[in-house]
Amino acid sequence: MSVTVTALDHLVLNVADVARSAAWYAKVLGMEIRIFDPGHGKIPRTSVIFGTQKINLRPIGADKVEWFTADHERAGSDDLCFLTAALPTEVVAHLGACGVAVEEGPVTRQGARGTLRSVYCRDPDGSLIEISSYEMG
Repeated sequence: MSVTVTALDHLVLNVADVARSAAWYAKVLGMEIRIFDPGHGKIPRTSVIFGTQKINLRPIGADKVEWFTADHERAGSDDLCFLTAALPTEVVAHLGACGVAVEEGPVTRQGARGTLRSVYCRDPDGSLIEISSYEMG
C-alpha cells in the first residue's frame, strides 16, 4: 500500500514574539487568533486560523519535549504563500494601509494549480509572505 498526502492541515512557525506575530497575521492577513489549552498541565498555545488550515505559533526556545518541533528552530526563515480572492492591486493597497512594505509585486508566478499573481511582504520575524490569486480565464 502506498501513502499519498491529500492536504496540509497545519504548520508550525517558530517566532520571536507570539503575541506580535498573532496580531500581525490577524491584522494583515485576516486570520483568526485562537488560543488553546493542550491539557495535562501543558502551556497554552496560540494559533492563527484561515480557511480549514492553521498555523501554530511556537516561541523560540520553547521546550522541545513540551513542543516537539524541527531540529533547527529559527524565526524568520520561512517562505509561505497564501491565496486570496482579492486583486493584486487591492493587496498592495491593503498592505500599505497596514503599514507593511511591499517587497515585490505584483508579479506572475507559477503555483500548484497554475499561474498566480503575487505580492510579497515580510512578517514581523522577516519570513517572506507571498499573497497570491490565481488568474481568471
